[in-house]
Amino acid sequence: MSDEPSDTGSDVGAERTRAMVLHPEIKAHVRIREPELALDEAVALAHALPGLDVADERVVRLPKAHPGMLFGSGKVEELAQIIAEAEVELVLIDGPVTPVQQRNLERAWKVKLLDRTGLILEIFADRARTREGVLQVELAALSYQRTRLVRAWTHLERQRGGLGFVGGPGETQIEADRRAIDLQMVRLRRQLSKVTRTRELHRAARRKVPFPVVALVGYTNAGKSTLFNRLTGAEVLAKDMLFATLDPTMRAVRLPTGKDIILSDTVGFISDLPTQLIAAFRATLEEVLEADLIVHVRDIAHPETEEQARNVRDILADLGVGVHTRQIALWNKADLLPPEQHAALAERAQTEKDVYLGSSVTGQGLEAFFTTLTEQLDDTRHTAEIHLTFAQGRVRAWLFEQGVVEQEQQDQQGYALQVNWTDKQKRQFRSMLQGE
Repeated sequence: MSDEPSDTGSDVGAERTRAMVLHPEIKAHVRIREPELALDEAVALAHALPGLDVADERVVRLPKAHPGMLFGSGKVEELAQIIAEAEVELVLIDGPVTPVQQRNLERAWKVKLLDRTGLILEIFADRARTREGVLQVELAALSYQRTRLVRAWTHLERQRGGLGFVGGPGETQIEADRRAIDLQMVRLRRQLSKVTRTRELHRAARRKVPFPVVALVGYTNAGKSTLFNRLTGAEVLAKDMLFATLDPTMRAVRLPTGKDIILSDTVGFISDLPTQLIAAFRATLEEVLEADLIVHVRDIAHPETEEQARNVRDILADLGVGVHTRQIALWNKADLLPPEQHAALAERAQTEKDVYLGSSVTGQGLEAFFTTLTEQLDDTRHTAEIHLTFAQGRVRAWLFEQGVVEQEQQDQQGYALQVNWTDKQKRQFRSMLQGE
C-alpha cells in the first residue's frame, strides 16, 4: 500500500469532533464478550477515524432494548445531560441501531449518531486507496444507506447515511433517494466488475508462473502488517491502530531454498463485521481463497485472543475457505507476555501442530516459523538423469540457474546430468526442449 495516512494526532489546527462512545450491555442478550473489553475495542475504532476526540466512554447496562430509542427514557435524559455538558457532537454506539432509533436519539440529544456498522464504513472509506478498495467501500456504504432512508423532522428531510455520515445534507424525497442509490449501485457494480476482471487477469498471470501465494489473515491489529514488513522489507503502514491496513498488499519473497513466493497482507477482520462489507470485499478477499497457504496471525497477548481467533475462523468459513487449505498459526506479540504466561504458551505451542509463538516486532521465535513456511511451500523434489547435446547449451545453463544439477559428465554426444528437481521444474524443462 503506497499511501501515507495522516496521523490522527498530527492534524494540528484542523477542526476536531468531540465524540462519546457507548457500549449497550443488554441483559436479555447472551453475553459473548466482556462489556469493558468490547468498549475498549469500540474506543479504538473511534481513534482509528481521523478528526475524532473521544470525550467520554461508558458501558450502558439495559434490561432490554427499547424499539423506539434503544435506551429507556430516563437513561436518554441522563445521557442527554452528559452529552450537553461534555459538548459532544457525535455519539458512537457500539452495536446495531435501527433507523428509527437513530432518528429519535439524534433529535433527543441534538447530535449526530453512528452505530458500529456506520463507524466501520467511515474508517474503511478513510483507509481505502486502491481503485477497487474505493469502489467497494462506496458500494457497501450505499447498501447500508439504502436501508436507512426514513422520514426525519419533516417530509422534506431525511437522516444521513452511508459515506459522509458526519456531515452533509441529504436529498428531499425518500423514493427519489432510493432510486438514485439503486442507479449509483448499478454503476459501481459495473465499474467494480471491470476492476475485478483486471485482478483476475493478474491472478491468471501468476498461475502461469506460478508462485505460491501466502495470505496473512487475522483479527485487526494482530500484527499482520508488521510481519509482512519483516518478511518482505516493504514499508506497509503498521500502526497500533484498528484497520491500519485496508487494501491488500502483495510482494514477492524469496525463501532460503531460493523458491519465490507471493505474500499477501489482507484487511484485518473484526467481530460483527458489517455484512455489507463482507459482500463488497469478497473480490479483495479472494486473494485468501486463491492462497496456497494461509498464515493466521493472532495477538496472543490480547485478553480476548480466543474470541478473536474464533471470529477469524468464522469469517474464513463464510468466505468459503475450506478445511483442505493449508494453514499455520503465528501467535504474535509474544514479547508483550509476562514470563510465566510466555513459558506456558511456548509449551502449549510445541504440542499443537503448525503453531508458533513469536513476535514480528523483535523477531523472537520467527526462525522456526519461517522454516515451516519454507517446508510447507517448497515442492517435493525427485532425482532424474537427463542427456543434453552440445547444441542445447541454453537449456543446460537454465538447469544450473535453477540449482538442480547435482552431477554432470561430458561425453562425445554432449552432457549427462543428474538433477534433483520439482515437478514444476521438470515441466518447464520439457517446455524448453520443445522450443529448441
